[in-house]
Amino acid sequence: MASVLQPRECKVTKKPQKSYGFYLRIEKNTAGHLIRNVEKNSPAEKAGLKDGDRVLRVNGVFVDKEEHAQVVEIVKNSGNSVVLLVLDDASYQKAEKEGMNLEELGQKVSTGQQQEQQSPLPMANGAITAVPQPRLCYLVKEEKGYGFSLKTTEGQKGLFIVELSTQGAAAKAGVQNNDRLIEINGENVENDTHEEVVEKVKKSENHVMFLLSNEETDHYYTSQKMVLSKESANLRLLPLKPRLIEIHKGKNGYGFYLRMEQSTGDHVIKEVDSGSPAAKAGLKDNDILVAVNGEQVDGLDHESAVGKIKQSEAKTTLLVVDKETDTMYKLAQISPFSYYYKAQDPTPAKMEQRVELHTEQKLNHKPRICKMVKGPSGFGFSLNMIKDKPGLFISEVQNHGPADTAGVENNDFLVEVNGVNVMNESYDKVVARIQDSGDRLTLLVCSKDAYKYFQGQNIPITASMADPVHDTSEPPAYTENHPSEPERNSPEPRERASSSSSSQSAASTKADSDNDDTKL
Repeated sequence: MASVLQPRECKVTKKPQKSYGFYLRIEKNTAGHLIRNVEKNSPAEKAGLKDGDRVLRVNGVFVDKEEHAQVVEIVKNSGNSVVLLVLDDASYQKAEKEGMNLEELGQKVSTGQQQEQQSPLPMANGAITAVPQPRLCYLVKEEKGYGFSLKTTEGQKGLFIVELSTQGAAAKAGVQNNDRLIEINGENVENDTHEEVVEKVKKSENHVMFLLSNEETDHYYTSQKMVLSKESANLRLLPLKPRLIEIHKGKNGYGFYLRMEQSTGDHVIKEVDSGSPAAKAGLKDNDILVAVNGEQVDGLDHESAVGKIKQSEAKTTLLVVDKETDTMYKLAQISPFSYYYKAQDPTPAKMEQRVELHTEQKLNHKPRICKMVKGPSGFGFSLNMIKDKPGLFISEVQNHGPADTAGVENNDFLVEVNGVNVMNESYDKVVARIQDSGDRLTLLVCSKDAYKYFQGQNIPITASMADPVHDTSEPPAYTENHPSEPERNSPEPRERASSSSSSQSAASTKADSDNDDTKL
């Protein structure tokens, strides 16, 4: 007689912009969707999830036999609360061995929570269908205009698309009658008047980007208490796509220069050698680099971007866009990197797949207070800026130097110097503050991702957000690693205007006053 197995119903609720605190995985030679790495004191742990649990149902829907990516998407789209029906590792293996029907096993337990759900996941013929999403549509004006009108509807938020011309620019871009307009060129217009919206469309001249929702999408997002935004949008209708290019290194390298345009911060492909591996792979002059081997390069300095390419000895995979595509994505205020993940069919590189159920919040968004004492070669870091872009960032942190020992990291953004906010100060003024601080320096810094997050949320960055620093009479000791090369770690921060390299075997480098160029 088979023993009765007891699945557990765990309702996991997280705060907005926070994580559930666990990983969902599939593993080679192991059946089921596995709960792994449950973080201590996280919503997942408090809800009762345990390492090795198998997920049977998500919000009442049986998912044990569903594709793993589909299950992850359902959890991610559940807003700030998700109900998981799970079975412990030993029970799941026993059920598998005895051929038990896991779908029947969980039906009674999940009945109550199914009634709690305000809006079940969309179903078609018993199978899970795609979760409704807002859509980004890129309209290119034609001779007769965009081919639609706008109207307000009493009791409903926003403006609606009406009188859509079937052969007009809007229809060709994927706009539909009765779509509700959420954003224009990356800015929310739900609370704008009819006149204000019309004026914004006119100001956009011959190209405009709409974020749109239909009745089904509105209903789903409202029921799940989720916010409609471009971050959750379907990007498949966008006409211009980023290109994923795999290049195998030849005897003379890849055959192109990478240049950082100081005016924009873009990493631009230049001088692609005819017949080179880069040319054969489809790389073109003036392509803009978005990612290297799946990692974004936006915000990185020139040396860091080059370093990511050099990390791969035999080949590298670049995500690039041409200038027209770059302009389109900037109009939407999203990165082409989003398309790489949302619209490309994923190709797993390994048999084992791991999906992290965190968004930005897995990263540590706390700023850091870093206290240091000047060493023989200064504080051991450089201070950089990108021309015409706000913010100063740290680079060339000397290994085991004062800054490194205090917790400063390369690409950190500088927020405060000795308790004074310097985010809006000029480069020269900030350098002067550091020089005037004497032998002791206290910096408030945050990572690039944290900086972008706080800026995007309009949250001021303050020292009160940081973890407390132990009040000791002396900052931690450090080790001076390069006494014979003081020029690489000057006593005071400096602005690097161009790239230089003493190792011509690693890369050929050109310098000019506005850009960094490295031959790869």
